[in-house]
Amino acid sequence: MTFADLNLTKPLLSALTDLGYTTPTTIQEKVFSVMMSGKDVCGIAQTGTGKTFAYLLPTLRQLEFSKDRLPQLLIIVPTRELVVQVVEEVRKLAAYMTLQAVGVYGGGNIKVQMAELKQGADVVVATPGRLVDLALNGSLKTKAIKKLVIDEVDEMLNLGFRTQLKNILDLLPQRRQNLLFSATITQEVEVLMQTYFNSPVRIEAAPVGTPLENIEQTGYLVPNFYTKVNLLDKLLDENPEMSKVLIFVATKKLADQLFNQLELGYLNRIGVIHSNKEQNHRFNSVKQFHEGTYRILIATDIIARGLDVAEVSHVFNFDIPEIPENYIHRIGRTGRADRKGKAISFITERDQEYREAIEELMHYEIPVLTLPEDLKISDILTPDEEPKINMKNIDFKLPKRESTGSAFHEKIAKNQKVNVRRNHALEKMQKYGRPIKRSGKK
Repeated sequence: MTFADLNLTKPLLSALTDLGYTTPTTIQEKVFSVMMSGKDVCGIAQTGTGKTFAYLLPTLRQLEFSKDRLPQLLIIVPTRELVVQVVEEVRKLAAYMTLQAVGVYGGGNIKVQMAELKQGADVVVATPGRLVDLALNGSLKTKAIKKLVIDEVDEMLNLGFRTQLKNILDLLPQRRQNLLFSATITQEVEVLMQTYFNSPVRIEAAPVGTPLENIEQTGYLVPNFYTKVNLLDKLLDENPEMSKVLIFVATKKLADQLFNQLELGYLNRIGVIHSNKEQNHRFNSVKQFHEGTYRILIATDIIARGLDVAEVSHVFNFDIPEIPENYIHRIGRTGRADRKGKAISFITERDQEYREAIEELMHYEIPVLTLPEDLKISDILTPDEEPKINMKNIDFKLPKRESTGSAFHEKIAKNQKVNVRRNHALEKMQKYGRPIKRSGKK
C-alpha cells in the first residue's frame, strides 16, 4: 500500500511527495481508516515507527475551514521539545493547506503564546501545565475542539501531570474524538481511558517490548564511571562511523559530569541537555545536533520520548535505565524510518537486575562484547560509587526518672535564711534600755 491508496486530499499527498514519503508504516496504515470513522483510538507502537504522522494524517484530512479560527485539533505531549517537533511536522504536512498551528509550553513567554492564540489557531500543540494556564485565563477557547490527541500519555503521568490531564479532559466538549498514542500502556492509562474514552479501538503495530529489528544491540560489562568514560572515548576515537551519537545517562548530575570529562576532547562538537538547562540552551543543543554541528549529545530520560533527530547513528546507554520501557524508548532514537541503527550499553554490577528486567521485557538477550585489551581500567571511584559504610547505631538507655530522685539538693546552712520583717523599736529597746525617738526637724 502507498499513501496514494489512502483517502488523502491532494494537498496532503503533495506534501508527502515533497518530503519523500510514499509508503505508510504499519501503525499509519492500521490507524487511518479507524480514525477516519470517528471512533476513539488507542494506538500502541514503539518509538520510531511513525506515530506522529499516524495521528496527523487523518486528523488534518478531516480538519474543516473555520472563519473564527478557533482550535479544532488539540495535541497534548509531555515535553517542550516534543511540542516544537510536532508543530514542525504539522507545518510540513500543511504546506499546501491554509491552517495555523501554535505550540505552547511551560518556560516560554506566556504573553507571546496568548497573543498567538488570539490571532487564531486551527491546531494547538501543548504541554499539560501551560495548556491548563491558558484555558483558565481564557486565552485558549476549547468549545470548537473536535479531536483530542494525547501522545506519550504514560510519560505525562510519570512526570506528574495527572491532575492537569484530568482538568483538561473536563474542560473539553463532550462530543469529541479521543486519540491516544504511546509505546507502552500502563494500568493507570487503562483507568484514564475507561473514565474518559468511548470504547476505544486498540491498535498495536508491534507487541510492547519487542526490540526493533533494524537496531543492533550490544553491551559491555564495565566496572565504574571512569572506565566507562575511557571506553566511550576509545570507541568514539576508533569508529568514525559514529557520526551522530546520542548518550543517555541516569541523572542530571551524571550528565554534567560526563560532559565535563568529554568537553575538551570534542570541543564545540558536544552538547548536553536535561531539565535544569535553560529553554534556549536545550533548543540550541538539539538544533546543533540535528544539523550535525554536534557529533555527541548527552541527555537524560526526560527527552528520550521527545527527541526526533534524523540519522542518529548510535545510541549509548551510559547507564542502564531502572524502568525497562525506557530502554526501548532510548534505543528507538536510532534506526528510524527503516534505517539501520546501533545501541550500545555499559553494564555495571549494580545494573545487572535492570538488564535482566529489560531482557525479560524484550524476550531478547543483549549480546555482551569483550572489553578491548588496551582499555585503561580505572580504579578511581566517584562518591556515588564508593562503598557505603554502615555505622552501628548504639542505643543509650536513660535511667528511669523514678530512680534518680529529686532534681534539686538541700541548701547549705548559710543559704537557708528566711527573710523576716524586723521590729526596729524592739531592737532599740533591747540595746539601749529605752525607746529611741527621732527628734523633730528644726
